[in-house]
Amino acid sequence: MAAAHCLCYEGCNFFRQRIVLASLSGKPVKIRGIRAKEESPGIRDFEASFIRLIDKITNGSKIEINETGTTLYYQPGLLFGGSVDHDCNPNRSIGYYLESLICLAPFMKSPLKIVLRGVTNDQIDPSVDLLKATALPLMKRFGIDGEHFEIKIVRRGMPPGGGGEVVFSCPVRKVLRPLQLTEPGKIKRIRGVAFSVRVSPQIANRMVDSARGILNKFIPDIYIYTDHLKGANSGKSPGFGLSLVAETTEGCFLSAELASSPQGQGTPVLPEDLGTNCAKLLLEEIYRGGCVDSVNQSLVLLLMTLGQQDVSKVLLGPLSPYTIEFLRHLRSFFQTMFKIEMRTNEEEQKGGEKIQLTCVGVGFSNLSKTIK
Repeated sequence: MAAAHCLCYEGCNFFRQRIVLASLSGKPVKIRGIRAKEESPGIRDFEASFIRLIDKITNGSKIEINETGTTLYYQPGLLFGGSVDHDCNPNRSIGYYLESLICLAPFMKSPLKIVLRGVTNDQIDPSVDLLKATALPLMKRFGIDGEHFEIKIVRRGMPPGGGGEVVFSCPVRKVLRPLQLTEPGKIKRIRGVAFSVRVSPQIANRMVDSARGILNKFIPDIYIYTDHLKGANSGKSPGFGLSLVAETTEGCFLSAELASSPQGQGTPVLPEDLGTNCAKLLLEEIYRGGCVDSVNQSLVLLLMTLGQQDVSKVLLGPLSPYTIEFLRHLRSFFQTMFKIEMRTNEEEQKGGEKIQLTCVGVGFSNLSKTIK
């Protein structure tokens, strides 16, 4: 392949986006100057772990990293899939790795079944609970569904020790359905999970009570499941957290979550405060609105881009900085441009500004899937 086709980037930001889009588009990518000016330059352990994971699920990828780790060259191979085991680096949660796997899994040669070990819930990345409740229903709208399509939490693990275990399995698809998702609907119910590991089981109930104290004023249909794990299933570090998901009448999901500070780091947080703050975050997400919450904006845009050569539309709340950069990347990897329109309903001026994004899919066909 001529060097002209290689896409070049600077710096460590949006690292996963570039690797994922390179894997899907088959275009090699070169990232230079990764933390070049810092005291410990180069890619971090969690990024190295991510690259190893990509290497496991592809066949024939070429990955070159220079001695200082500040330059990475990645020439993608075939997305292979199959059964994989991976120990994630405990500096980032499993969600960090899972977000990218969710983007790649439908386009494997054979269905992916992967066991990920590490931290299931932390304060940085979307937790496994959240991805399970919001990303999977979203993918079903594109026709990605089947009996083996699930995220199963076998064990929970909190930072810094980790020790959690998650199984993700996803069927493969040849083509994706186009999507018309422009009516968010009204909030009809709120579901959630309050989990606690290696602390008193009472803590989960305290979080639920304080979250309900706020949410009950708005809607009666609230059910927050308490998940208290003991023994081997509770990982290696104590902690607790709450994830809430609001479902609308049109089947859209908006979510929010919080987790306690890692043991011995940061300021300790009261379960009551955590419950209250998480409920407020959910209300803020509902205010921002749209048909997809801010965590899954880039996922929906990617799947729209990879759809058949037909028009897809989605209504989103304000775009996150991550999503804006993702749109730029989609343009450079797939030459896809989105039509962006502001949608304001004069009659119901509810919530933040809404943005409607429209694109024509590139007609991405899963070439690695064998036709039976």
